[in-house]
Amino acid sequence: MVVFMEKRTPKNSANSSKPSSQTPKDDTAITHPGANSKGNQHNGIRCANTRTVETVHASPVTQCETCGEDLSKTPCQGVERRTRIDIIFEKVVTHVDAEIRQCPQCRTRNKGPFPADMAGPVQYGPGIRGYVMNLLIAQMISLKRVQQSIQTLIGQILSEATILKYVMQLHHTLAAWEQSVTEQLLQMPAMHVDETSLRVDRKNHWIPVCPAGHITCKFLHPKRGLAAIEASGVIPRYGGVIIHDCWASYLSYEQCCHGLCGSHLLRELTFVIDANDSAWAANMKRLLQETCAIVAKRQSKRLTGNEYKNLQKRYRNILTRGAKQLPPIP
Repeated sequence: MVVFMEKRTPKNSANSSKPSSQTPKDDTAITHPGANSKGNQHNGIRCANTRTVETVHASPVTQCETCGEDLSKTPCQGVERRTRIDIIFEKVVTHVDAEIRQCPQCRTRNKGPFPADMAGPVQYGPGIRGYVMNLLIAQMISLKRVQQSIQTLIGQILSEATILKYVMQLHHTLAAWEQSVTEQLLQMPAMHVDETSLRVDRKNHWIPVCPAGHITCKFLHPKRGLAAIEASGVIPRYGGVIIHDCWASYLSYEQCCHGLCGSHLLRELTFVIDANDSAWAANMKRLLQETCAIVAKRQSKRLTGNEYKNLQKRYRNILTRGAKQLPPIP
């Protein structure tokens, strides 16, 4: 009967590990409490080279609109504010004139030093480089349109070679950062692992993702599974606990301890409820969601000793009742 019910119960993104892209549109997937279909939002942090110019203008009341009485000496009881926000693009040009002087003794021509970041006659500042990288990489705009955008702002065209040089400089800078962050990841007691796909040159590539604490590392690889995991070089060297979706590729690393993702556990429990209407699965799902809500509200992100003992007791009771409701395993 269990096998029959599993075959009759359709699997979707709400009750299984199947992504929404591989299942029919499911309107119930985001109706359960705490669901969020939008994913992580933009952090809203402003660029370092921007400034805010804020002014306040007063609009005085000099006379009554109805009777014309003079109100210039009447105390103000409050204000109603209206705000206009605008952007003014500003081109900042900095010239450094190095003095040239000839020594009267030995007739040597001496020139004043230039700043270290001004190696040639003309160069572009970090604001332009950052804006170019944002357009090209974050916004995925073509090279030609990036050139047109910069020309509109500063009246000069950046060559494709210059723009691609900025990309290469960013690549080398991130390579050093990546090595440093990978070493930090390997020291973490627990790490979440997952993967997602990305189209590169019209072909499907895969991105193994390794987040822990405030650090997230992503690696691009043309293949999926062990090949990509080995190429990233994080999980094969890791000895802590990896939290994942029970995929076989992760379970093949025996030097790690393993924990199952809470979201995937909830989906599996949802499927058991949909297929068999099991009371133990509903109780377990409720227990996990309630515990998660308690921990999420706390700054320490952990339970007290008594709360943990109570959680363990409820957890074991639910499993014991569930074992009595389930049919024997062949």
